Amino acid sequence: MYAFKTLANQYVRFIITAIGIALCLMLMLFLLAIYYGVSDASVRYVRESEADIWILQRHAANLLRGTSLLSTRHGEIIKQVDGVRSIAPILFFTATVNVPDNTASMHLVGYDPSTGKGGPPEMVAGDTLQNDDQIILDYTFAAKYKLKVGDKLPIRDDTLTVAGLCDGTNLFVIQFAFITLNKARQLLGFQSILSCYQVMVNSGSDPLAVAAKIRSVSPDLAVYDKVTFLNNNIHEAETGVMPLLYVVALIGAVVLTALLSLILSVYVLEQQKDYAIMKALGAPTKFIPGIVIEQALMLAASGLIIALLLFNPMLNAVKRFSPTISAESSFSQVLLVAAGLIIISFLSTILPLLRQRRIYPLDVFR
Repeated sequence: MYAFKTLANQYVRFIITAIGIALCLMLMLFLLAIYYGVSDASVRYVRESEADIWILQRHAANLLRGTSLLSTRHGEIIKQVDGVRSIAPILFFTATVNVPDNTASMHLVGYDPSTGKGGPPEMVAGDTLQNDDQIILDYTFAAKYKLKVGDKLPIRDDTLTVAGLCDGTNLFVIQFAFITLNKARQLLGFQSILSCYQVMVNSGSDPLAVAAKIRSVSPDLAVYDKVTFLNNNIHEAETGVMPLLYVVALIGAVVLTALLSLILSVYVLEQQKDYAIMKALGAPTKFIPGIVIEQALMLAASGLIIALLLFNPMLNAVKRFSPTISAESSFSQVLLVAAGLIIISFLSTILPLLRQRRIYPLDVFR
């Protein structure tokens, strides 16, 4: 009760401190939401594909930052391998397109719409490709540049019609867009070049065994089962810009610890005479340290409540301002931040408790 009265007597300081704590917590929650959102979106294309095996050029290991060039001849070799049911050729390349009043880059994916293999993982508007003059855009890309189904999108010497919008193709710094394989080859200028093959194996066949057979007939290919290839892309996503988010979150935690420590130290200095009286009256050894810890926990809890109330509105506002930001919050993230806040609260009491220990009962007569 004394800890609460001490905070309530300086209610303006209490409110400002709680808001400062809330801002630090919102930063941590936001960075975690971006981390998990981007990590999921970066590999969703691979995760939701129906491919049992991915085949790339030798030494290529992922789609995010790897370069792979194959030819149609490789496809003929793969088809002959025992256990292969079908293959889907895919062509990736980055292109600059003309958007209203600007230009933008996108990662074009050329696939065969007749099979649907290699296409967008999820459609959210419009329809799949019907001809070579259409394109499917990531919905965050479309929202950023105010594009909609039916709009015309100039790209190099062609103009493509937006046939639909898809989800799960936002790579944070760039987005996927889907066109037909024929159109991709026309834009690139090479008719026999591909980036990779998706392989579907026969029912009952072991993908690992089929992958080993493909490696034996063509050693110049990099052959991965789906799980291995997915892990390769996850690893690439997590070792890119993602670690920087943890560094920024750590800096936020340090700032929060310093803020709490400073405020609690001020409270100890202001209540120095009261603490001296308590000691002179024979207060239990753990009583005064308990007040400091209670103050830390009350401030932290107040900041957490404010952060939780404001976080979703803030996140929605950020998404409206910048639609290409992938951020996904969850209850587990809140628990992680809350656990970190408890640790920070206890760490922030170290300096105030040291100050409190230097208060002696005779200080009441000063």
